[in-house]
Amino acid sequence: MIEDRIITEKKKVSITAKFVVTLIGIVLVIAGIYVVLRTVGKNDLYELSSGLEGTVTDLGDAMPDNEPVQIPEGHVLYNGVEYAPNSDLVCILVMGIDTETVNEIGGQSWDIDEFSANNGGQADAIFLMLLDPHTEKISIVTINRNTMADVDVWDSSGTYRGIYTQQVALQHGYGTNQVMCAEHQVVAVSRLMHNIPIHAYAAISMDAIPELNDAVGGVTVEVLETIVYPEYDMDLHQGETVTLMGDKAYWYVRLRDEDLFDSNSLRLERQKQYLTSFAAKAKESAKGDISVAIDLFNIMQKYMVTDLNVSSFTYLASETVDYEFNDKNMYSVEGETIQGTDFEEYYIDEEALQDLIIKLFYEPVQ
Repeated sequence: MIEDRIITEKKKVSITAKFVVTLIGIVLVIAGIYVVLRTVGKNDLYELSSGLEGTVTDLGDAMPDNEPVQIPEGHVLYNGVEYAPNSDLVCILVMGIDTETVNEIGGQSWDIDEFSANNGGQADAIFLMLLDPHTEKISIVTINRNTMADVDVWDSSGTYRGIYTQQVALQHGYGTNQVMCAEHQVVAVSRLMHNIPIHAYAAISMDAIPELNDAVGGVTVEVLETIVYPEYDMDLHQGETVTLMGDKAYWYVRLRDEDLFDSNSLRLERQKQYLTSFAAKAKESAKGDISVAIDLFNIMQKYMVTDLNVSSFTYLASETVDYEFNDKNMYSVEGETIQGTDFEEYYIDEEALQDLIIKLFYEPVQ
């Protein structure tokens, strides 16, 4: 039964991958400072665009039949203002992939070298990274993993069963190989976001965290909340200043108590704190030692499945090295979490979603 296939999650402790997505952007920018290659990847990158066929759908003001408004193809009229798509915007879907079971209290990270049909892991983190050459900003759009969306479903024999309303994170689990799983996730996210084009994807294992953390000599934080899990050697108390090394960094940004409804909010604060500290430490380390940036980039590649080639990476790094990126450029798709029959379900605010798409993917026509 498809229903039996849909979800397997822990009840007590939940772990997530959201922070690693922003981390990947930081690493790309830092590595780009020291990459001296000619940009040959721009055309490759735009040719990768893998949104659904056609144009952005169901976006903008409703047009009365008796009052047709003539606007160019691809443009939208929103709140009475005409907008054109920002055709130079680069949109990359970054997924943090985990495989978690009820039998493992801490779950386990996704291994890019191991795979079985319809067992591709869940996209526990779903971020869109937007690189805008017009404003020279990097923006991050976070999509709640529990967002209820149209998900394409295949059974274990590979037979397509149709579209079902499920948590969007589950889409990554359907496929016969890692590339197929990632491509299915791209389609689901594009469809959720009114068919926006997505130029590339990167699916990343959480196992990268300890190596990235230790490559910059550890990350110092003031502990935001008490985290005591003896089974993970975690004994951190609120207000302490500690330098996180190895697995402690891994668990600091991953653990939460699922007995607390919406405990993810507390964890998100830890993740934001860690990212800010990591970025500062990485930039400082890279200034004094060029090899640090290259090491970070190489670590990232070991834990990632992506359709970006070397030339496209080079283009992105060289183009975005001076782009602005801070917490003001981080956005969330707004909505409401409710408790479903078995698991939490997140329902997006459609009006807020359209506002966000217009803000980030379009520009007013002058």
